[in-house]
This record gives sequence, structure tokens and C-alpha cells, in this order.
Amino acid sequence: MTDTSLTIETILSPDLTLCRVPGTSKKRILEFIAEQVAQHDPELNETQIFNNLVSRERLGSTGIGQGIAIPHCRLEGCSHVVGTLITLEEGVAFDAIDNQPVDLLFALIVPKEATSEHLELLSQLAEKFNDRTFCDQLRQCTDASSLYQRMTGKT
Repeated sequence: MTDTSLTIETILSPDLTLCRVPGTSKKRILEFIAEQVAQHDPELNETQIFNNLVSRERLGSTGIGQGIAIPHCRLEGCSHVVGTLITLEEGVAFDAIDNQPVDLLFALIVPKEATSEHLELLSQLAEKFNDRTFCDQLRQCTDASSLYQRMTGKT
């Protein structure tokens, strides 16, 4: 691994920031995430991403409450951390800890061996998503560009 500190700003690209995506189910959202990541990173296998995300969800939902989920998994053959930010048109059932539907997701795909980086990024995301005002601002974005700028602080 590199000495470069990983932050949300360094792993999220505008191409993987998607606003007001239609979603019908948790499974379909995870399929969509896998599809988007594989399109963005052709070295990664869509089926493997999906299967690993589903396997992680079986251990316990990544729905952290208040309409937020942070689906994540480790992936064999992945050389760098990939982040995807998605807002949904409508909340979907995600087995979240508060049983509320999820409409704000940040997915993380990390290399198999990236344990400390993985945990650090989850911590950064949890801290950001703990700020209700910030989450409301993300939900109010109407396009991917403004969503990306709001999440990263970049203009």
C-alpha cells in the first residue's frame, strides 16, 4: 500500500457520483453499484463485485440508519480503493438498523489486503454522514455535478 492518505476526496470521481437514481430493491442497487464500478474500472469484474457486496450484506446490513447505507467489500485483484456516491429517487428497504428506507449510499470497493485504509475510510464516511445538515444538503442536490462538489468540497 502507499503512504498516501486515503480520503473521500481522493477515492470519489465525478463519474461514480450519481444523483437521483431509480432504485427498486437492495439487490438491484447493489447490482447497479457493481455495474457502475466495473464500467469505470474495466479491470474489475462486475459479478465478483456484486457477489462480494452481497456476501458483506449477509454478515449484517450496511444500512447505518437515517436513510444512509455504506455498502462495502474487499475485492481480489483490485489495486486501489473505489468509492461511489449515489442518491436514490426514493428510499428502498435496506435492512438498516433503524428499519428506515435508504436513499443515500456511499459504496466502497477496496483491495483484499487494505484493512486499515478500509476502516479509516469507513470512519470518515460515518463522521460525514453523522451530520444531518450535510446529509440533507446531499439529498437536495439535483444533479451529479453538484452532488460531487458537495461531497468533496471541490468546485
